Amino acid sequence: MIDADDGDEEARAIRDFWGGLGLPGLIDVHTHFMPERVLRKVWEYFDTNGPLIGGLGWPITYREEETERTAVLRRFGVRAFTAMLYPHKPGMAEWLNGWAADFAARTPDCLHTATLFPEPGVEHYVRAAVESGARVFKAHVQVGDYDPADERLDAAWGVLAEAGVPVVTHCGSGPAPGKHTGPEPVARVLARHPRLRLIVAHMGMPEYEEFLGLAERYDHVMLDTTMTFTDFSESFMPFPRRALPRVAALGDRVLLGSDFPNIPYPYLHQLRALEGLELGGEWLRAVCHDNAARVFGL
Repeated sequence: MIDADDGDEEARAIRDFWGGLGLPGLIDVHTHFMPERVLRKVWEYFDTNGPLIGGLGWPITYREEETERTAVLRRFGVRAFTAMLYPHKPGMAEWLNGWAADFAARTPDCLHTATLFPEPGVEHYVRAAVESGARVFKAHVQVGDYDPADERLDAAWGVLAEAGVPVVTHCGSGPAPGKHTGPEPVARVLARHPRLRLIVAHMGMPEYEEFLGLAERYDHVMLDTTMTFTDFSESFMPFPRRALPRVAALGDRVLLGSDFPNIPYPYLHQLRALEGLELGGEWLRAVCHDNAARVFGL
């Protein structure tokens, strides 16, 4: 947790960062808001080093109440963010979608977020969420422990592909592999739904190059920067520097993500890590704002 003085200093540094790029602010496509009792369970999982954390020490830097977390993002100049939430069992997704719709209604700078799970009725509630205004979905293959190519999800992916609604998907095998993580299950989904607007979370960590390959093959596949290139992630799943030219070439399909509030370092560090790649101001402007502004019509 950051105290008030440190928070003010960080906010000024973040505003200087995007102001120096000539941007009106930041757009973060990977931030977590969810029902408080669910979020507390998530934090408890991090605090106790649950198996999916990979044995890493992972303190939560922005462990604040909901209203303060939104205030922090606004102080940072994040002009749009998401409510990434995800079920870990059947019967949970539709309830989470109801909460997220309410959160978006009372939080106008949050992109209305929804989620899904392979279960009976998934096509129905995904379609209902889209029709009610959901602008982005979250799919967490690792936590949900499901195959994204599960036939029960096929019609739901079709609905999202047809509607052009992006899906931020944690499908890489970091920080710990799951039964269905990695590029192959996602490749099967894309073979069936090549127009699905998939945003690969964490740039596919640690299968970075394989997921870059999917983005190079499918025009609608994007990647978010969540936690990548930071000192924390580089210490155990470093990004291969030989692949940076490919990241530069895909500069119109890389989007800023942070994992706020569930990060073990200050928000500013993610921005500095991106700046440290030395891919240029045009690339940074696109990643930190303009690509997401285009994708979401902001």
